Amino acid sequence: MRDLSSPMTQAGFGDLVGITQPAVSELVRRKILPDGASADEWLLAYCDHLREMAAGRGGESGAELVAERARLAREQADKIAMQNAVTRGELAPAYVLEEVLSRAGARAARLLETIPGTLRRRLPQLSSDDIAVVTGIVAKARNLAASMKLADVDTDDDAMTPDDTVPAEGDAE
Repeated sequence: MRDLSSPMTQAGFGDLVGITQPAVSELVRRKILPDGASADEWLLAYCDHLREMAAGRGGESGAELVAERARLAREQADKIAMQNAVTRGELAPAYVLEEVLSRAGARAARLLETIPGTLRRRLPQLSSDDIAVVTGIVAKARNLAASMKLADVDTDDDAMTPDDTVPAEGDAE
């Protein structure tokens, strides 16, 4: 049986608790083990340190552990929130949204392309220049719809006025 009431060497304490002498030296340097204390004081301090570490309160590494656990909890909560949003139909993969935009743009383009011909038949009093202006506007709208990407959602199209889309007289489209 060892006498724990007197000071012990770092190597002896390391053998007692199953760690290396350099590890004991590091604990003394970090003031976890009081320098020059008896073996029983070291043992109590070491056990207290282990309890603090297990509870996630042990110094710098304990603070890092708490921060990592909090980050993991946030990530898990985000993952569950995203899964719930998918289940409710509020969230879809980006490639699905791109496909929807592409198909909607193609349908809108086909509809827009019918406008000049419809105007020509229903309003014969319109001149060729009038139809050309409408055709130019339709072409711009069709090209805009065809080039839409998911990233374009944040662009501010409200700043454009109707006059911005009308070509000036003599402009070729």
